[in-house]
Amino acid sequence: MKTDALTHGARTLMNRNPEVRAWIENYLKEKVRAEKSEMSDEEFEVFWKYHKPEIIHERSAEGFLAYKEHTKQGS
Repeated sequence: MKTDALTHGARTLMNRNPEVRAWIENYLKEKVRAEKSEMSDEEFEVFWKYHKPEIIHERSAEGFLAYKEHTKQGS
């Protein structure tokens, strides 16, 4: 249940703040790219285009926690 609340909070923040959304999306794209290193750049871009919505939804809490850590280190 705690994960659901964190995911909901992360999604709400992303929907309200385009800068945070861009940071989280970029973070997740880079992370997924590293996980899919066997794909060529072209293959990955097609993969990302079609799977981005579900990845962003499923991993928004992970991205938010990374953003929070990033901003804490930058302060």
